[in-house]
Amino acid sequence: MRIVLLGAPGSGKGTQSQRLVERHGIPQVSTGDLLRAAVAKGTALGLRAKEAMSAGRLVADEIVLGMIRERLADPDTRGGFILDGFPRNLAQARALDAMLREVGQPLDAVVQMDVDYGELSRRISGRRTCSDCGRVVNLLTTPAEAERELCPKTGKPHRLFQRPDDNEATVAERLKVYEQQTRPLVDHYRDQGLLRTIHAEGPVPEVEQRLEAALAASRASAATRRD
Repeated sequence: MRIVLLGAPGSGKGTQSQRLVERHGIPQVSTGDLLRAAVAKGTALGLRAKEAMSAGRLVADEIVLGMIRERLADPDTRGGFILDGFPRNLAQARALDAMLREVGQPLDAVVQMDVDYGELSRRISGRRTCSDCGRVVNLLTTPAEAERELCPKTGKPHRLFQRPDDNEATVAERLKVYEQQTRPLVDHYRDQGLLRTIHAEGPVPEVEQRLEAALAASRASAATRRD
């Protein structure tokens, strides 16, 4: 399936994306990873992105879309993908819709992960990132993973740090931006018949079950439309 997960910061999109990758063997297409890789390789799009970032500007949507288009040409995306970090606003969503139609890979499902904002603040304060591989774990919601897993790059325990924006002091502003820019995507995808909403609080395996049920419903709905 071709999937977008929507939700405020801390709603568990990253955790559930990683589980979808493991269960279904479809790649997680992270715009952040694409940007970093393109800049490191010095590709044409990477050089444009680097120029913008060096000047303190946001990377233009057309550059990000170009990187996504290139990534979707890779063989491992033929069975589907999980789009992470994009779209973040209506303009990006409409541009993404057009690009995916052009390459013949339209979205199959968009899942909105709903979490109470008080719970989001608690979750975000518990997030830690591995300085070697970039893996995100949560000391509050998935402490066993943080202790048990080894870094795939070093083979040693993750070297965890707290990102400057993963603290309660910045949560309110991030949620405000989400409400203004990203929340409107809910109506956008609902109008297309793609949206499913799940309650994303509780143990990770329970949220996983709700997500799988939502995706199964999307598959059934898509099959009905084709028939």
